[in-house]
Amino acid sequence: MRAAFKAVNDHKQVVVLVPTTVLAQQHYSNFKERFEQFAVNVDVLSRFRSKKEQTETLEKLKKGQVDILIGTHRVLSKDVEFADLGLMIIDEEQRFGVKHKEALKELKKKVDVLTLTATPIPRTLHMSMLGIRDLSVIETPPTNRYPVQTYVLEQNDRVIRDAVLREMDRGGQVYYLYNKVDTIEKKVSELQELIPEASIGFVHGQMSEIRLENTLLDFIEGQYDILVTTTIIETGVDIPNANTLFIENADHMGLSTLYQLRGRVGRSNRIAYAYLMYRPDKTLTEVSEKRLEAIKGFTELGSGFKIAMRDLSIRGAGNLLGSSQSGFIDSVGFELYSQLLEEAIAKKNGTDKKREKGNAELILQIDAYLPDEYISDERHKIEIYKRIRQIDNRFNYEGLQDELIDRFGEYPDVVAYLLEIGLAKAYLDKVFVNRVERRNNKLVIQFEKISQQLFLTQDYFQALSQTSLKANISENQGLIEVVFDIRNKKDYEILEGLLTFGESLANIKESKESH
Repeated sequence: MRAAFKAVNDHKQVVVLVPTTVLAQQHYSNFKERFEQFAVNVDVLSRFRSKKEQTETLEKLKKGQVDILIGTHRVLSKDVEFADLGLMIIDEEQRFGVKHKEALKELKKKVDVLTLTATPIPRTLHMSMLGIRDLSVIETPPTNRYPVQTYVLEQNDRVIRDAVLREMDRGGQVYYLYNKVDTIEKKVSELQELIPEASIGFVHGQMSEIRLENTLLDFIEGQYDILVTTTIIETGVDIPNANTLFIENADHMGLSTLYQLRGRVGRSNRIAYAYLMYRPDKTLTEVSEKRLEAIKGFTELGSGFKIAMRDLSIRGAGNLLGSSQSGFIDSVGFELYSQLLEEAIAKKNGTDKKREKGNAELILQIDAYLPDEYISDERHKIEIYKRIRQIDNRFNYEGLQDELIDRFGEYPDVVAYLLEIGLAKAYLDKVFVNRVERRNNKLVIQFEKISQQLFLTQDYFQALSQTSLKANISENQGLIEVVFDIRNKKDYEILEGLLTFGESLANIKESKESH
């Protein structure tokens, strides 16, 4: 809201994009209330508005008479024109598909964008880790909030009845999530039979706007004890009195959806309960099991970031361009993919530049990572991995060593190896090494073709003379290969030899370029 106010103060228009009409209505009420004392015109575009009202809003928007527009996907229609758009706020970013994002790209070419989400999609999270997007995490929950008690279990009528009656006894209400519109009324009848004491209502996305709104209002006013609903309540429903949630066939749902749904309860100072149920005769797939375990494991407040991290590990990072928002860039790996992308864009723009370095692939069979016992916080881990990838000389390497000891204490061998590999890779990239592979008692270093324009045979021998490892040089399919003999050598000796060789050759290259 502050960002929106600042933009309006600078005579710019603001658009707030949300995934559902219910959430649009809620934001509209909040913005209206907050800016009541100021000369700020707030309007909303959604299916809750009549055709005439929508046309009037669009006219005002075009003339610059609307400062803040809140809307659903309707905002992305071609007939929506802004006088001077300055800020776009996207709420629940994970709910927008690729087509919507392509439309957004057109809209936001010269516009500042603020994206809000409790559980970023893998691609967005990965982009933020790599520095392509800035990321801020709000971790402080509102006061007097408790984590939601989460249970994963086979569907069980007795558990449902007991939990509903317990919630009713303390004057609370219950969500029952059933995601099949065609048989939702049948489910209501079954629940009515199971719990005759309860008053039950239901909502889904195919209802008329008036009926949907009225049912939700009746539920808020306490006329229903149970609301049977589809995932339409995933965003924008804030009912503090509802503190028990049942999700039927939870194994069919994605991790961020489960997390968002669980967020519908526990919005007051009472302890809330979430029951994630699956069919008794169902054998869960490995991915479903991982999802349910993740949601069960991360119950503390502000776990959305960790949930998204787990989702990233389960589903992969996706492609920066194109329609895949999750999945693995298997064929080339992310770094090479980014490099190829950069080169292709430069070529397209006619600014094709000389390659400064390669991208060496290292297969060393050495354990090198940041263990949980050393750094437990996921974000700190990401930050350090990123910093290791950015090492490009000894000064940076030693600086990071000192910082790690200062922040986390003395590090184990696996971290020392990781740092050395980071430095070795920086030097090997500079001299256009294509691949380093450990094969039995040998370490094979293969160079790219371009290296033959930089180095003479004696340059390789000069660099090898600085190491204590025995080696020979050969040519394989037109590419230079240096093969180290690593029989009876320990991991640290192998890394030291590789590092010394890479650094010496990089110095030779630098010396040649300076003359």
